[in-house]
Amino acid sequence: MISTIRKFVTAVEETRLEMGQVVSPASRRVMSAAIIENPFAGRFAADLEALMTIGAELGELLTRRGVEALEVDPAAIQSFGKAAAVGENGELEHAAAILHPRLGAPMRDVLGGGKALVPSSKKMSAPGQSIDVPLGHKNAAYVRSHFDAMELSCPDAPQPNEIVVAIALATGGRPLPRIGGLTHETAQGDDGLR
Repeated sequence: MISTIRKFVTAVEETRLEMGQVVSPASRRVMSAAIIENPFAGRFAADLEALMTIGAELGELLTRRGVEALEVDPAAIQSFGKAAAVGENGELEHAAAILHPRLGAPMRDVLGGGKALVPSSKKMSAPGQSIDVPLGHKNAAYVRSHFDAMELSCPDAPQPNEIVVAIALATGGRPLPRIGGLTHETAQGDDGLR
């Protein structure tokens, strides 16, 4: 690993009951995060290649950790997302360098595919501030039942010289979706949209 990892955070949610209604199968999702040292904290760098490489490494590592935490076959994952929060001695572009050029391909490799863009969010953050890790269907972005997010908050991160990098995975959509539109079962998954 090019950057030092101070801490991993993993959270699994399993919703079995929603508004008094049984959710079957249960809605299961995971958020897997790493708190890393920011190699460019406190200085401007025109070349952010090191962060792009870190993004590729974390894409694989965090996705594997998430799938293992859910205890499912990677093919069971229906939706995914990614996010990063940069400490005050960094800049927003540091999050973009980790998330956008290379994190998605290793995530898709672990999951055995995924045609849709991986939804993302990024922000500057002080320790303890929350960040939403968005979720969207991995093959068809128009599947409304899979529009969701997991909230991440680390009381001690990011420190000024750190970046929190997170991915989220889910085995289905929201509990009891009922707003219509394309569904997981009717999606074609050929173009990343439908």
